[in-house]
Amino acid sequence: MNRPKFSFAHTMLRVKDLEKSLDFYCRILGMQLVCRDDYPEGKFSLCFLSFADGQKIPDNPQEKRQWLATTRGILELTHNWGTENNPDFFYDTGNGKTGGYGHIAISVDDFAAAISYLDRQNVPFKKRPEEGKMPDIAFILDPDGYFVEIIKQHK
Repeated sequence: MNRPKFSFAHTMLRVKDLEKSLDFYCRILGMQLVCRDDYPEGKFSLCFLSFADGQKIPDNPQEKRQWLATTRGILELTHNWGTENNPDFFYDTGNGKTGGYGHIAISVDDFAAAISYLDRQNVPFKKRPEEGKMPDIAFILDPDGYFVEIIKQHK
């Protein structure tokens, strides 16, 4: 029996405050909001983000879903309504004592310029390039504390 062809579709992160997360991923990192679906009956929203890089994103909902399913590097943010109003609420990012989930990685064409830009935007770092033995990577934190690795693109 032949195995079907599998392809990685997207990564989903649960976020406490959707507006803060959209600001971080769209304004600061430059992703584009491709699709937002609100589900009042379930009290949650799904937002799909991409570095579209000039690609034509279809307007037709069916074609857009196909585009999302076949485009690499899609990030899905899932927001459960009301979490942003609870000061004690947080998601376990998987990077605590027992580990588990690690990070997402985003590549940049000019690593030094990206680090300088992130500093000017007051983005918190988990690991700066000058820390440790790996000067060609950095880890920043998104609004929920998820690790985002910044790496240099290799042509």
